[in-house]
Amino acid sequence: MSSSRVVRVHAGDQVGAQTLRDGIAKIQAELKVTPAFAPEVEEAARRAAAAPRVPDLDRTDLPLVTIDPASSLDLDQALHLERDGSGYVVHYAIADVAAFVEPGDPVDLAANERGETLYGADSKIPLHPTAISEDAASLLPDQVRPALLWTIHVDDTGEGTEVQVERARVRSTAKLDYASVQASIDDGTAGETLQLLKELGELRLAREAARGGISLPLPEQEVDIEGDDWSLHFRSLIPAESWNAQISLLTGFAAASLMVYARVGLLRTLPPPDPRDVQRLHRTARALHLEWPAEQLYPDFIRALDPGKPSEAAMITACTRLLRGSGYVGFDGEVPADPVHSALASEYAHVTAPLRRLGDRYAGEICVALCAGTDVPGWVLEKLHVVPQTMRDSGRRAHQYEAAVLDLVEAGVLRQRVGESFEGVIVDVDERDDKRGTVTLQDPAVEARVTDDAALPLGTDVQVVLAQADVESRAVSFTLAPG
Repeated sequence: MSSSRVVRVHAGDQVGAQTLRDGIAKIQAELKVTPAFAPEVEEAARRAAAAPRVPDLDRTDLPLVTIDPASSLDLDQALHLERDGSGYVVHYAIADVAAFVEPGDPVDLAANERGETLYGADSKIPLHPTAISEDAASLLPDQVRPALLWTIHVDDTGEGTEVQVERARVRSTAKLDYASVQASIDDGTAGETLQLLKELGELRLAREAARGGISLPLPEQEVDIEGDDWSLHFRSLIPAESWNAQISLLTGFAAASLMVYARVGLLRTLPPPDPRDVQRLHRTARALHLEWPAEQLYPDFIRALDPGKPSEAAMITACTRLLRGSGYVGFDGEVPADPVHSALASEYAHVTAPLRRLGDRYAGEICVALCAGTDVPGWVLEKLHVVPQTMRDSGRRAHQYEAAVLDLVEAGVLRQRVGESFEGVIVDVDERDDKRGTVTLQDPAVEARVTDDAALPLGTDVQVVLAQADVESRAVSFTLAPG
């Protein structure tokens, strides 16, 4: 597929920015979510922001940096990397939400209801009031903040060998974004931490491949907003994002190892794929004329796919079925029967985004207690079997919210183009009805339903005609062009 261009929606258009914002408000009402918090929650957040519980340990000497999307203010993570003989030391500071939120207080109760931050265009539904999440607890530059400071020793192969997490005062020295980090690494101006980020990130990616981990190279569909201009595009991850993600994964593996060893924790899990699904994917590969030797494991096959080729983009879409069914499991006294996250080929825990995910605060507290040799707090143990359900519910809600907003924006972008033809790729065909499927367009960046009178040609470049683009119902559909 070619590189994408964007179609913009201007305020003067028939369906403009205000109409889309009204549509988002409707989605929020349907899902019963709102960015606003009750007055008592906001007041409790303001009080907490003014009087955090600050740890005694001072590690403001570490020249930490944050790496996030340029517009982000809820900064959970700051890192510093240094050499340690032939290996590395990773310092990873994670925002300490528990320095501001007490069990049972209004902010805690609200967070336990929400579960996680919801994202959709410019309409974020935060987990915590912004007085905490985008200010007092956020690892903003040049501000002393309470944090859970992870210190992870890594050998020359990229394998973690030792881990410690403790409460500390930290200070980020810079707020960096992925594009500038990538540019500085590419042009050789990056400092040691960023140079080592690439070095260690590539080692960790190689270890991921060696242990059979899966990472689907699917471009992300994004909504960009500049004033009253809305646009859609597909964005592929740049290497700096993958390297940075590997540091978060390294920390999640370290957290899981601590908890599994101690037999108390909160893990992120994914069951192994059903062999029938793998067999189905082999049939899909044959239909797409892609070579998949019987002896080649599916992670190795997936890793070699190129989303820029129509047939392989369809194959990647089909492979997403292997990643369904992820969840959380809490345990105390006995490790779960199947504690592994199969896509990562390892035990794993979410601990690096407590400003945005409720479960990370609980898992982080367990790890701090285990490293200090103290009892896990009672308020954590009481919720170990409740938080997984909360996160399942919030994950479902987050998916619904994001999908509805994308559907809305797609309908808005295409509203005045019904009857026009577009180039696309058939990336999915309904197993129960091969005349129905999904088409991906690059210009504009849209993924939508497509139908035809005959079987759809999976993984094929096609011409489609826009049959429907209704903003009110958020429905977009295409038909295959004649001939």
